[in-house]
Amino acid sequence: MTFDLLTLFPGMFAGPLTESILKRAAESGLITVRCHNIRDYATDKHHTADDAPYGGGTGMIMKVEPLAGCIEAVKVDRPRAKVILTTPRGRTFSHRMARDLAGEPGLIIICGRYEGVDERVSTLYVDHEISLGDFVLTGGELAAMVIVDAVSRFLPGVLGGAGAAQTDSYSDGLLEYPQFTRPPDFRGVTVPELLLSGNHAEIAKWRRGESLLKTARIRPDLLATASVTEKERKWLAENGRQEGAQ
Repeated sequence: MTFDLLTLFPGMFAGPLTESILKRAAESGLITVRCHNIRDYATDKHHTADDAPYGGGTGMIMKVEPLAGCIEAVKVDRPRAKVILTTPRGRTFSHRMARDLAGEPGLIIICGRYEGVDERVSTLYVDHEISLGDFVLTGGELAAMVIVDAVSRFLPGVLGGAGAAQTDSYSDGLLEYPQFTRPPDFRGVTVPELLLSGNHAEIAKWRRGESLLKTARIRPDLLATASVTEKERKWLAENGRQEGAQ
């Protein structure tokens, strides 16, 4: 997959997207990340990419002309790529959204800045407006990095093992169960004996129960839409109350 990142600060991507798993994915040809400087498409000699908002107000607004020129130039090579705008007013990014976007032929991600982007950019070009959550960043570059990372994990071969992303937190609507590795005892805190037993059926049952309990404690809102049976809900109601009373 090709990710085209439209930004005023291309230098911000040099580290995060050129290390670890994403670096190996790029070297293997599984992903391509291209940065495009929006200022290169400005129409004046000062390469102006922002201006004061009509109607007054604080801050500056990203201009439509440079963004339009940049998007259209990228679309020449990527006509079927979906255009994403990172903005606090967008739909909240999620595990499911990352998985769905991984099925697209390519993504063009506009890194929002300042007080916002001229609305005509969304009207004419944007397919998805995406937010990382109910908070505001200084710019959309960090959000774009998160989107590239999360989407890339669903691309075949990026994580190495087949289906590796399918067992993460949120894959079935629940948070992931606790994980342990050597040593079995660290400063008096021991690994649950069951995990050392080799009984994979019982281990799977334990992990499922721990996922349910952890989700109920930390993100109970997820249980409304998670894949949970009626039997599990009854078990959780009983065991969740018992745990909370300890």
